[in-house]
Amino acid sequence: MARDKVDRIVNGLAEHFASAWRLLSDTTIYLSSLPSGKVFQRYENTLRKWRHSLENGRRNPEVVNEVRSQIIAFRKTLRKMGYDIRLGAYEIKFEGFRHDDAIAEGFRRMVLFIAKDSLYYLTGSENHIELDRILESRLKNARISESMRRHYLWYRWRQNTLVLSGADSEMKESFEKLQQLVNENTLFFIRQLKKLP
Repeated sequence: MARDKVDRIVNGLAEHFASAWRLLSDTTIYLSSLPSGKVFQRYENTLRKWRHSLENGRRNPEVVNEVRSQIIAFRKTLRKMGYDIRLGAYEIKFEGFRHDDAIAEGFRRMVLFIAKDSLYYLTGSENHIELDRILESRLKNARISESMRRHYLWYRWRQNTLVLSGADSEMKESFEKLQQLVNENTLFFIRQLKKLP
């Protein structure tokens, strides 16, 4: 509970100092990524109006501050409705395949199991096959026995962008399917993976 409160305070401060353009962009990305598109359609005109105001009043600090205040109030409303609006600041990017020398570039190993409605992952310095064995054992001990797709990946954060690359043990076709799945369900994957170290 205390951790959630700290997160809210930190996010509130970050939002306070963010530019109007950044807030509008993150909000637009988040709403446009929601399934079905109905929420985005409901607010599309408002988002367009703010963009127009910022473009026309970019040299007028009063206009920029007023629009910024409106966007912040809107984001607070969305949070109260249960939307995790901060996810709009995150991206997932795919960068081909990497080998063990990826460690020198700051990448880490991850094994990702994808079930119907959930993700399970394990990171570590062990090789991907060993990580797979450990994760499978943990899931078995937890009595989780869903059918899952497995992926052997390298990952790293570049600011708010999670970069994923296939490992030697990842099949090319499997990696392509993962990219498609992530593109179709970006917010779900970001929500599950944003706490990766």
